[in-house]
Amino acid sequence: MKINHLTAAEENFMKLFWTMESFYLKDVMEQHPEPKPHQNTVSTYLKILVEKGYLSTVKEGRIFKYTVIVPSEEYRKFLLKELTHNFFNDSGKEILEFLFSEKLLTQSDLKGYFDLKIEIKPAKVEEPKFEVAEEILNPKKEKKVKVSKEKEKDKEKEKKKKKKKL
Repeated sequence: MKINHLTAAEENFMKLFWTMESFYLKDVMEQHPEPKPHQNTVSTYLKILVEKGYLSTVKEGRIFKYTVIVPSEEYRKFLLKELTHNFFNDSGKEILEFLFSEKLLTQSDLKGYFDLKIEIKPAKVEEPKFEVAEEILNPKKEKKVKVSKEKEKDKEKEKKKKKKKL
């Protein structure tokens, strides 16, 4: 889903719409804080936000029911990624440094996020393998196959050497 930028006024309306999720124009007029905008202004912003893909409409008789399509979390992610890209060279580290330098974030704020609990698990100790004893006690044909493959490789090397001499 492609998210478009919003103006400050559009964002203010969206904050109200995110709380309502699904609504009619009259609901917006009732819920909007004072000073209430004119109904035509609200209608215009509703139309713009439908065009930008933030709202969808369903006609019910003579009126429209509006539903939020873009959740507030998605918009916040979009804004943070844009901010990170445009002002912090796509670096979370630079954002943290800025937040610390502006005293918007303290180390105590981060303690809960980075209170790492380290569990030490005992290392698995493998039992030593006694290959010679295994060969004697459980002779396998695979060993012969490996030996014969090694002999074949040696023969091929000898053939290549002879060809080079010629």
